[in-house]
Amino acid sequence: MSTVTITAQDINKLRQATGAGMMDCRKALTETAGDFEAAIDWLRKQGQKVAAKRSDREAKEGVVIAKTTADNKTGFIVCISCETDFVSKNTDFVAFAQSIADAAVTNNVHNVEALLEADVNGAKVSDLINDKLASIGEKIGIVKFERVEAPYVASYIHGAYRLGVLVALSSEAAEAGKDVAMQIAALNPVAVDADSVPAETVERERNIIIDTMKEDPKMAGKPDEMVAKIAEGKLNAFFKEQTLLAQPFVKDASKTVGDYLKSVQSDLKVLNFKRVALG
Repeated sequence: MSTVTITAQDINKLRQATGAGMMDCRKALTETAGDFEAAIDWLRKQGQKVAAKRSDREAKEGVVIAKTTADNKTGFIVCISCETDFVSKNTDFVAFAQSIADAAVTNNVHNVEALLEADVNGAKVSDLINDKLASIGEKIGIVKFERVEAPYVASYIHGAYRLGVLVALSSEAAEAGKDVAMQIAALNPVAVDADSVPAETVERERNIIIDTMKEDPKMAGKPDEMVAKIAEGKLNAFFKEQTLLAQPFVKDASKTVGDYLKSVQSDLKVLNFKRVALG
């Protein structure tokens, strides 16, 4: 049976993603034969406070642009990556990223492939990217693209183009859209509500909770029914902390985001959201 080699780069990657110590990261990767996601779960089962898996994709450096159409019915997030913060903070590069996001809006593209073929002043986006790559000497590209349609879409860019959010609402509510987008940027929920959390995420969290409880000496000898009941209680706590509508509203912690939306419009709903962040 072959032995998996754990490199310093592997350990550092896990350390950056989780905040766990170097030796703990080495142990986690060794125990899981180098499986990165399994190593994160292993750390969590050991009681490490690490971030839950998120669907938003990360790039080390670059620019994230979030924009909507003029009627606010369609929103786009475009993430243009580069290799250094020197380039990402350059005003010309930001303007370049803005032009690509504008092309997404103008051409109403549905995916990266269509965006690469879109026209900007007579040139294809793919050609503009190649020209920019040649001029700055760094590898760049469209590493993330999101598109949302709804009766009303709010967009928000946070932290000098390092994070972008789109919020799809059931009806027009500009201020509420901005508030909820800022909430999503700050607290990074996994889903709108408990019912919309992916089944694999729920099962993963349940397994981590149960495995952690089994390692607790205080739970030794407890019947499976009791363990399952406690686990469901902890899972409900996860939903409260990690789903948007159940989270305390950042501007008024006495109410949830769901309560806040009802105070704006009794039937106002968040239909969907997208969040893209740079690492």
